Amino acid sequence: MEFENTIGLETHVQLKTRTKMFCSCLLKTGCEPNTNVCPVCLGYPGALPVMNKEAVKLTVMSGMMLGCEVNRHATFDRKNYFYPDMAKDYQISENGNPLCIGGGVEITRADGTKKFIRINHIHLEEDAAKINHYATTSGVDFNRGGTPLMEIVSEPDMESADDAIAYLTALKEMLVYAGVSDCNLEEGNMRSDVNISIRPKGETKLGTKVEIKNMNSFSGIHAALEYEARRQRECMAHSIPIVQETRRWDPEAMETASMRSKENAHDYRYFPEPDLVPVELSAEVVEEWRKLLPEKPEARRARMIEEYGIAEYDAEVLSQHKANADYFEAAAKGLDKKTAKQLCNLYMSDVMALMNASGKSIGECAMAPAALAALVKLAAAGTINGPTLKELLPEIFEKGGDPEAIVKERGLGAVSDTGALEAFVDQAIAANPGPVQDFKNGKKAAAGFFVGQVMKLSKGKADPKIVGKLVAQKLAAL
Repeated sequence: MEFENTIGLETHVQLKTRTKMFCSCLLKTGCEPNTNVCPVCLGYPGALPVMNKEAVKLTVMSGMMLGCEVNRHATFDRKNYFYPDMAKDYQISENGNPLCIGGGVEITRADGTKKFIRINHIHLEEDAAKINHYATTSGVDFNRGGTPLMEIVSEPDMESADDAIAYLTALKEMLVYAGVSDCNLEEGNMRSDVNISIRPKGETKLGTKVEIKNMNSFSGIHAALEYEARRQRECMAHSIPIVQETRRWDPEAMETASMRSKENAHDYRYFPEPDLVPVELSAEVVEEWRKLLPEKPEARRARMIEEYGIAEYDAEVLSQHKANADYFEAAAKGLDKKTAKQLCNLYMSDVMALMNASGKSIGECAMAPAALAALVKLAAAGTINGPTLKELLPEIFEKGGDPEAIVKERGLGAVSDTGALEAFVDQAIAANPGPVQDFKNGKKAAAGFFVGQVMKLSKGKADPKIVGKLVAQKLAAL
């Protein structure tokens, strides 16, 4: 019998706020344990929560970015459970009335086909503390406790590990674009609970669900889903019942292992949070937040291809990081399509190589977008040649400056005067009888040697195209 996968993700995203969800403690990584805490996030009796408006705003903006319907009347609930990572023995979350409902993400599969992954809802909650395990003891660090978390719950619309990664990649791209989260997986800004079941192909009823908890890397999620899909198929092949349970991923053994049975869903005894009033959002406030949203990455890619005449691949790479796309568009403003394509080629190759070598993002370098545009325009006009452009680019990347002024001050303008270049060609031919004879003997590659010699004599200022033509003419006349 042939089976198919049904996969859904519950993705927790840390919101980009300065303080915690229900108190004014700062959100900072790398601090000594339990230094950014207060009676509220430590769960002291009588301490009252105060809602972080920025967290509500960022959640609503995320929902709008993902096509959700904004729930203008949202309420918070207490999710009761006993565990050391939640000192007050309950988590403040949204159960019945989440901030965002519906929506979804369109993914592009490897074969080029597209699929729409539906979102069930997005709710806002506080994060738990972090439990650190040592050789013989464990400790709880409450610095993370109370961090604003947005949980994005998908429908089980994904059919493979590749679908899941495409969904998460698109999700991350849009959330970073909107500025709601850094989505830094290494710092735990984005992590997912993965749900997978299998069913006979063509069946509509979902199979028995297995959950893999707290996955914080795309590679781990992909490997865990691939393994779990195989494991469940093997169970079916050997008539072993699949149990509804929570499993964990062991990255060393590259397999999942059972943690606890979930034959019956946990009874968290949700009830309305009595210390918080409902969130009431006016249509005017929602519209005001909508105006803060950037252009969606997919729409931006299509527009950049049309507006600047650049390749689809280049638009894809540039738009993956908003800072790169913003910089490119600022530099390309006012350029014709031909020059914009030259700018794109330079950015994709040399500029990105400089970023990688220096470890600097485009926003951290000293080169203004106008300076990069000026360099490209100088080269396009023939004022400087390619070698001079490549020589100036690293300097301006590191130190900034006006390319036109630098070229003028240092006399770096390209030599295109035919008379001057002919003199250099004659000088190179006269000084190198050996390569001349090689050319006469049929070694046409010797012509390239003379082009190089002329470039040296001109200190790199000669126009290589004109030099090539002059060398060919002079050698042919010998």
